[in-house]
Amino acid sequence: MKETFGEYIKRLRTENGFTLTQLAAKLDLDSANLSKIENNKREFDERRLTLLSEVFDLNIDKLRTEFFSDLIAKKIYENNCDEETLILAEEKVAYLKSKKSLLI
Repeated sequence: MKETFGEYIKRLRTENGFTLTQLAAKLDLDSANLSKIENNKREFDERRLTLLSEVFDLNIDKLRTEFFSDLIAKKIYENNCDEETLILAEEKVAYLKSKKSLLI
């Protein structure tokens, strides 16, 4: 997806005909906070991902992928990191997975 997670939520909301107030109520947020999330002025709370997936009937695993990729991309952008950062991060994830499998 070539949009931020907040923009994604806004697109889902408008495509499904929800007002800010309606979706905010379903997510147990106030409309001002949802507006800030949609406009990238506030981060979406990870604990609400399941609720968001239920509201829009989305696959939770794909939604989590979108959410975390957005967080990672923002951190890399904000800290002016190069592409090598992603390569190293992938290697570290593989290492952590292999380490975990050895403990099981």
